[in-house]
Amino acid sequence: MEYEVLYRPSYSVARLKLAAGEAVAAESGAMVSMSGGIQLETSTRGGIFGALKRSVLGGESFFMNTFTAQGTPGELLLAPSLPGDIVCHVLQGRSLMIQSGSYLASHPGVDIDTKWGGAKTFFSREGLFLLKASGAGYVFVSSYGAVHQVSLAAGERYIVDTGHMVAFDETVQYSVRSVGGLKSTFFSGEGLVCELTGPGTIYLQTRSEDAFLSWLLPRIPKSGS
Repeated sequence: MEYEVLYRPSYSVARLKLAAGEAVAAESGAMVSMSGGIQLETSTRGGIFGALKRSVLGGESFFMNTFTAQGTPGELLLAPSLPGDIVCHVLQGRSLMIQSGSYLASHPGVDIDTKWGGAKTFFSREGLFLLKASGAGYVFVSSYGAVHQVSLAAGERYIVDTGHMVAFDETVQYSVRSVGGLKSTFFSGEGLVCELTGPGTIYLQTRSEDAFLSWLLPRIPKSGS
């Protein structure tokens, strides 16, 4: 499979070129367009229980779509729901942890499961569960805003606002804590942060959905006003 990310970083679209017989799995609603020879099949992928875990716990759709080039090569365009960037991460024996809402598509050889994040994530805006992509092949993740990639050496620490997390290698250790004291947590506008420790790669998004909603909602006219 060949791929190209177009129109980045604000309104990215992933253009995939599938060889005859090649397939790719994608999040429900991600398709923009496709060649006439590509067949679409919708399934729960992983069974009912696996789909329920992804949907209820991981924040993804219950159904997933598989696109297969039938007989001849074909082209498939995929895009996330939010304006932002798309990054392709190649799995080669190292799993990738993906925050809720950032999974876009993957090679059929990649297993997408839901992983318990531990009690340390209880107050995190990313929730108690993360998606775990394992196996071998391409994984496409999306962001709100541009993607900023950081490579951490062994033992190197890095602090990220929880609303800006996209994905990170499973080798990266993390914990969620307040940014400072009680006053800073409630009045600094930063809230909770994720402390990550290498080795491994982390992907961040330059915009936060929570920050945007906090700005937008007070400005929406209320009924009767």
